[in-house]
Amino acid sequence: MSEATTKTSSEDVVGRSFDRCVAETAVKVGIGFSVGVVASVLLFKRRQWPIMLSSGFGAGFAANDCDRLFNPARVPGYKIVQPAKQSS
Repeated sequence: MSEATTKTSSEDVVGRSFDRCVAETAVKVGIGFSVGVVASVLLFKRRQWPIMLSSGFGAGFAANDCDRLFNPARVPGYKIVQPAKQSS
């Protein structure tokens, strides 16, 4: 049995990561917007700032997740170990 391996180009990897970032940003900003609308209507006499604040929180969380997706070294607890040098 031969196993077919498909090579993935770096452009495809970056493209998939970017698509995931855009989708996560849309979802998180949308959830923040929704929470802000509900808070604005129920708690803050229909003011605009809860909507802006919660949408900003959603965008911030999405930006943080995208940063971690493109640069995994920024994940807390992740260490980059240098290879040990062999002395002769």
